[in-house]
Amino acid sequence: MTNTAHPLDLLLQPAGSARLRTLAIAVIPLLLVSAALVVLAAWAMPEGYSWLVLSISESAAQAQQHGWIARLSFLCFGSAVLLLSLAMRGRWPRLTYWCHLVFAASMFGSAAFSHSPWQPGAPNDPVEDFLHSVFATGMGFAFCTGVVARFIQRGPGAVIGRSVDILALLVATALPLLLASSFGVGGLVQRVMFGVAYLWYGREALIGLAEPTGTIATLEG
Repeated sequence: MTNTAHPLDLLLQPAGSARLRTLAIAVIPLLLVSAALVVLAAWAMPEGYSWLVLSISESAAQAQQHGWIARLSFLCFGSAVLLLSLAMRGRWPRLTYWCHLVFAASMFGSAAFSHSPWQPGAPNDPVEDFLHSVFATGMGFAFCTGVVARFIQRGPGAVIGRSVDILALLVATALPLLLASSFGVGGLVQRVMFGVAYLWYGREALIGLAEPTGTIATLEG
C-alpha cells in the first residue's frame, strides 16, 4: 500500500539551504542600485553641496533633505555584501567570510547613524556622528582584512584575481590618506573607493555565479 503524504508536509518541511547561485544572482543588481543611488543622492542635494568635496555620508547627513537616498544606497550595498558572504561561505577563507559579514553590518550601521550636517546651523547629534564614524572605520578595516585573506587563498597563479585584490587594497589604504590630506577632492576620492569596492564584490559575485567548471578557474585567474 502506498503511503499518501499529508497535504501540509511540503509546507512544514525545512526549506533547505539556499543555493549559492540563488544568493549570488541578487548581488550585482543590488550593487548597481547602490551605485546609482550614490549618484542620485549627490544630484538631489541642495545648492552648496559639491560631490567633489563632500562625502557620500554627508549626502546622508543628519536632518538632510533627501538624505534617505544615500542611506538606502548603504542598505543596498550592505545587503549585497551580506548575500555574497553567505553565497561564498564554502569558497572564501573563513577570515574573509567573517570580515565581509562585519563589513555588511558596518554598512547597515552607517545607514542607521548619520554623519554630522554639512550645512551651517543644522541640528547636530555628536553621538550619532561618532557612531557613524565607528561603523565607517570598521568597514574599512574589515574590507582590507577580508581582501588580504582572499588574496592569500588564491595562490600565485591567480594573476587577474590577485591584481584586483591589490588594486582594492591600494585604493582602500592609500586613498584614505589622500582623503585626509587633500583639499577639494575628498568627495571624489571616497567615490572612487566605493567604485573599486563595487568592482571587487561584483567580480566575486560572478565567480559565485559561474558553473563549477573551468569557468571559475578563468575568473579566478
